[in-house]
Amino acid sequence: MQSPAPLTILGLVALATTAIVCGDTAGKMLTGAGVQPMFVAWSRFALAALLLAWSLGLRRSNLGRLLDWRLILRAALIVGGIASILTALRTEPIANVFGAFFIGPVVAYVLSALLLGERASWARTVMLALGFAGVLLVVRPGGEMGTGMIFALMAGGFYGAYLVATRWLAPFHPSPFLLASQLVIGTMLLLPAGLASIPASADLRIWGLVIVSSLASAFGNYLLVVVNRTTPATVSAPLIYFQLIAATVIGFLVFGDWPEPLALLGLAVIFASGLGGLALAPIRRSG
Repeated sequence: MQSPAPLTILGLVALATTAIVCGDTAGKMLTGAGVQPMFVAWSRFALAALLLAWSLGLRRSNLGRLLDWRLILRAALIVGGIASILTALRTEPIANVFGAFFIGPVVAYVLSALLLGERASWARTVMLALGFAGVLLVVRPGGEMGTGMIFALMAGGFYGAYLVATRWLAPFHPSPFLLASQLVIGTMLLLPAGLASIPASADLRIWGLVIVSSLASAFGNYLLVVVNRTTPATVSAPLIYFQLIAATVIGFLVFGDWPEPLALLGLAVIFASGLGGLALAPIRRSG
């Protein structure tokens, strides 16, 4: 299989991460309006499953495949990541949450090398460390860490493991089925908590945000599944730092938060590390 060109990889990851940030921004607006994070997480999975599962190739004939423990594990990882980041966004600024969340690429990079046997070169390690240093400039950790930031770190850990699980299972299942499986399994895993936290009253704005949160996240994660089918996690992991840039821009447009000069320097460092990781990407050619 021929892998996409580097610029194509860059474009797909940038689009995917922006869509995911849009979904989480809608989620932050929902929790800010008093909606429980667990309902937001469940509705995101349930609505996306209802609208997309059939078109993604899920049929009665292959429902039994959803009992594969590997698919359940992968779905549980993304459920944990989404539930954790929505909980973090309830109390913390979106840029800070995504800053802590970027422990995820480090987790993906290390686990893909240890568990999948992917090559971890010194050059890529340096690029990933450079990107993480940029995150530290943006976040500037210090002082007492609140509960929200702990949840953000948990979200990053879950997400990094999810990226590796996606790469692990990609040779065995087509991309549409992988997304359909996580939507359906995630809906079932979150069903008790989701039903227990249904808002007593909700207007059209609330339901509109629920739809945006669900579809934007599903679209972004589908694109990442496509990228991970042909690109090693050791290559794609540094590019996920573009999600922080999207979070900063959208955070300014929606919430009026603009980073200070030191944070802008951090964003430039992150951008440079992403380009460096892209330049190091191997291009596989079909036979």
